[in-house]
Amino acid sequence: MALQLRMPAEWEKHEATLLAWPHHKNDWPGKFEPIPWVYGEIIRYLTKHERVRLLVQNEKEKTKAADILERAGVDMGKVDFYVTSTNRVWLRDCGPIFVRDAASKKAMLDFRFNAWAKYSNHHLDDKVPAKLNEHLKLERIQPMHKDRRIVLEGGAIDVNGKGTLLTTEECLLSKVQCRNPGFAREDYEEIFAKYLGIEQVVWLGNGITGDDTHGHVDDLARFVNPTTVVTVIEKNKRDANYAPLQDNLKRLKSARDQNGKKLTVVELPMPKPLMFEGQRLPASYANFYIADKLVLMPTFNDPADRMALSILVECFPGREVVGIHAVDLVWGFGTLHCMSQQEPV
Repeated sequence: MALQLRMPAEWEKHEATLLAWPHHKNDWPGKFEPIPWVYGEIIRYLTKHERVRLLVQNEKEKTKAADILERAGVDMGKVDFYVTSTNRVWLRDCGPIFVRDAASKKAMLDFRFNAWAKYSNHHLDDKVPAKLNEHLKLERIQPMHKDRRIVLEGGAIDVNGKGTLLTTEECLLSKVQCRNPGFAREDYEEIFAKYLGIEQVVWLGNGITGDDTHGHVDDLARFVNPTTVVTVIEKNKRDANYAPLQDNLKRLKSARDQNGKKLTVVELPMPKPLMFEGQRLPASYANFYIADKLVLMPTFNDPADRMALSILVECFPGREVVGIHAVDLVWGFGTLHCMSQQEPV
């Protein structure tokens, strides 16, 4: 029997936003000190519009986090603390993906998480959906294909809530950081149809330079409504991102949605290369997060910040678009979308 599941779009009404309090200092070597305060600012904005479910390592960390949040002016009545141990804080990838069934009843998908097929310390993160469900008490589904649990991160996909999904070949089909050895394009399309209600998959090519995940789509292209995609573009032809982003633009312009209609494609700029200790960081304006009545966009002390904000303001009428300083945050190889996961009503 078909499961008849559907993954809601990010802009659909939220029950809450899931976040995990930063604690793994090795994710931000030499730059950890400001990170909790960046979280405080993010949570201050989110709690103006919705609840935040905040994972903390233990009671001591809960006390520390609460002190910072109170000092940052957060509405503490809208923060739920869950003591749940994690390896890292990237809940977009290790947290649950929420879906609805044919009767609109909410369930959670618990995909296997293997730290982007790159790091060994991921076993606590892999248990996050199960631990979280001790509080949420939803139906928890562990997606299977070819008799094994599927590895999939939330940052690898983006949906329009109507049956179309964006992903990349680099992330899911490459032999580098291979999530599911032996899976082909057809396997993923079958998985997306069965568990996410997807009728049309738009395959982009490669991700941006510096992306630790090897090609996540949430640094590249995002739906902003059921028929419109924003995608990042590099203007400098000598930049390593120029060719792959042009290829993705071409693919999007020829793509069709679940109804066979062309997508509206809006171009977002890229910030100038952001380097730290000789390493290029995955700074991208596409890593924004859509909350209720709010969009949070990473900014990088770059002249293109203002342009990107203006474009997103046009894309999200009725939502406040706010820039969050992410120069320190991106040293952890992720920003606003990577750290968050929406729980729909």
